[in-house]
Amino acid sequence: MDFIIKYLCVFAVGGFLCMIAQILIDKTKLTSARILVLYVVTGVFLTAIGVYKYVVKLGSFGATIPLTGFGFSLCNGVFKAVDQYGFRGIFTGGLADVASGIVTAVFLALIAALVSKPKSKKN
Repeated sequence: MDFIIKYLCVFAVGGFLCMIAQILIDKTKLTSARILVLYVVTGVFLTAIGVYKYVVKLGSFGATIPLTGFGFSLCNGVFKAVDQYGFRGIFTGGLADVASGIVTAVFLALIAALVSKPKSKKN
């Protein structure tokens, strides 16, 4: 029974983050790229002030899979690297922590490009 509550929390947190993004798409003139950047920056900001760790504790993958989770990972990587390397960690920590996710995304995009058949839009 405990796992059902955990799944509901994951679904609720992830669904809430997606709902906010959909509202931003529908009700504002923000482009999707700006919303993506807004989500990453929000994840970094909420992690820096210590709030997002509680969201991750509540929603686990529902909070770490969306782009706010990418900001969370970037910020945590910087914190760890600063503790380990000092000032230099500010520049290296974030990318070191998310490098595997970036490589996976690029690799899967390459496979999708090789498998799919591109078409041009008709005006």
